[in-house]
Amino acid sequence: MTTLLYLVGVVLFVLAILASIGLHELGHLIPAKAFGGKVTQYFIGFGPTVWSRQRGETEVGLKAIPLGGYVKIVGMLPPGADRLGERQADGSLKVRKSNTGLFTQLISDARAAEWETIRPEDEDRLFYKLSWWKKVVVMAGGPSVNLLIAFVLFAILFGSYGLRELVADKGRPVLDEVTTCVIPYVEHRTECLPSDPASPAKIAGLLPGDEITSFNGVAISGWEQLRQLVRANQDGTATIGYLRDGVEHTATTNTTVEARPTSETDETLVQVGFLGVSPTSHVQVIRGGPLFTLGQMGGMVADSVEALVKLPVRVWGVAEAIAGVKERDPNGPVSIVGGGRIAGETASEDFPLGDKAAALVSLVAGFNLFIGLFNFVPLLPLDGGHIAGALWEAVRRLLARLGRLPDPGYVDVAKLLPVAYVVGSALLVMGVVLIVGDLVVPVHLSTD
Repeated sequence: MTTLLYLVGVVLFVLAILASIGLHELGHLIPAKAFGGKVTQYFIGFGPTVWSRQRGETEVGLKAIPLGGYVKIVGMLPPGADRLGERQADGSLKVRKSNTGLFTQLISDARAAEWETIRPEDEDRLFYKLSWWKKVVVMAGGPSVNLLIAFVLFAILFGSYGLRELVADKGRPVLDEVTTCVIPYVEHRTECLPSDPASPAKIAGLLPGDEITSFNGVAISGWEQLRQLVRANQDGTATIGYLRDGVEHTATTNTTVEARPTSETDETLVQVGFLGVSPTSHVQVIRGGPLFTLGQMGGMVADSVEALVKLPVRVWGVAEAIAGVKERDPNGPVSIVGGGRIAGETASEDFPLGDKAAALVSLVAGFNLFIGLFNFVPLLPLDGGHIAGALWEAVRRLLARLGRLPDPGYVDVAKLLPVAYVVGSALLVMGVVLIVGDLVVPVHLSTD
């Protein structure tokens, strides 16, 4: 039964991601057709074709490798200014190639592949001839759909299931856990090593169930008060009053200075005093509508942007984990393979059905949020690279009009293809590393 539930979780996750990919590509296809563009292909996946059908002028289908999708919009690359080409007897366009250098040849070959199938009747439907704002709408349509999917899923989740937060019980803090040793936060492990120093709380003899009554002579009324006093104490002496089995005790120790997150919602590390205790807590359920969802997603967007900036470094950390140099960060990036594994473990765990459904919805929503933001990065071959080109075209033409200069014409994104090849290669390598990491040193579902 557990294996069956695991497979159900994996299948549901994969289907949800494939649906998201399909909707992403529709976000490109629909406005492209609405603006008069010609779309010849709409595929989910890459590699060999598994199934396809012709729908009007567009071939729709599935490819063997479900790691993305694409639509073929005719005329993405303009012809070279110095070699617009010439029509042959059958009406096809012959493009003269150049071999003055590696990158020049790559650009020439890309233009040739783009233009050799264009017919005379397609001339007025080419993508590069669209107004700059239409190009932005077409290219932003895909990632915007992913962000919309994320918003809808999170809105359903927060409006029905609610946001679960673990908050400390009210009143004087009763200890739920006393850590045995001091583990650097950045190492993301839970087991102590022989080299780890004993925690100040362990040295003081504190135990789970102890009720903290004072800290350095200050009466304690709540967990947050104690937390702030400990952090401000740095590596100073700490005299702790506590109740154990109704008997008042006093212990003396020295807090130590450790790098810890600024808060539960801000992962920025700061050097603060550390004791090594956590309080008893309860789950608080918060529900809200669209505005609440937008507020929550604002923080998620900030975290995702930070993750995007650090992505190469984090992928390198996965590579180190594969090589056995270090343990894998459980909060680091995962591929669709890792996401499927987490979905399977979620479905097979002994959780209430509502909790399982909420976790799977949150997982799919999180993937869509990250994919949407990732595609807005202004580098080819990502959608953001084409958006940046269209915006630059608008700025350049505006400046020309203001300066009463000749129209500079369309932005030639083909000249940035070397960048696209480098970025594409880097993305391919990072994707392979993440997939291998998810197979060799996988991130497992945390049930703590």
